[in-house]
Amino acid sequence: MAEAVPVVTIDGPSGSGKGTVAAEVARRLGWRVLDSGALYRLTAYAARQAGVDFDDAGAVAAIARALPVEFRDGRVLLDGEDVTAAIRTETAGNDASKVAAIPEVREALLQWQRDYARPPGLVADGRDMGTVVFPDAQVKIFLDASAGERARRRHKQLKEQGIDVNLPGLIAEIEERDHRDRNRSVAPLKPAPDAEVIDSTRMSVEEVVDLVLGRVAKAFPGVVT
Repeated sequence: MAEAVPVVTIDGPSGSGKGTVAAEVARRLGWRVLDSGALYRLTAYAARQAGVDFDDAGAVAAIARALPVEFRDGRVLLDGEDVTAAIRTETAGNDASKVAAIPEVREALLQWQRDYARPPGLVADGRDMGTVVFPDAQVKIFLDASAGERARRRHKQLKEQGIDVNLPGLIAEIEERDHRDRNRSVAPLKPAPDAEVIDSTRMSVEEVVDLVLGRVAKAFPGVVT
């Protein structure tokens, strides 16, 4: 049963570094990692490909329920097609935030996410992992950073990929996404009452990973070597 599997949740806003941290923590532990945001990006991408309007909640939820998704060797496959890069664009991120506000979509993906918790353990990153999906997780982290710092990180990442982006525009997009995520009617972005809030604005990835692993070591003695 999923309840018996050790679970670490890492929630936070876009660009806080939760995906990078979750992946490294999972690698160090030898556990599975769940990138819940990828599911919403995939749903939005598939809806766009099918010509479905995001305002059609029932149609978007139907796509979410039938997602032919597979995570393999760091790649994301949708019905056999490698969409790893396609779902990581700024457009895909904004689309994901919009479909994530649809209650029917969140319900459609809920059990899929819970079923991903299997031995030896799971590190789940997202926006409602500790509040909704895994409320009984033994370790809950809420990773945050200033909007300006998150935009600078994303700007650097995109520039390294050869993509020309405007920093003020990125800041505006992140602030708009934050507002949408924090104020949606279902599963709004917020720390769980028992989550530890970490501000990574002036921290390196390694520092955050070590801090999270320290919490894991206390919760699960003998797991961290």
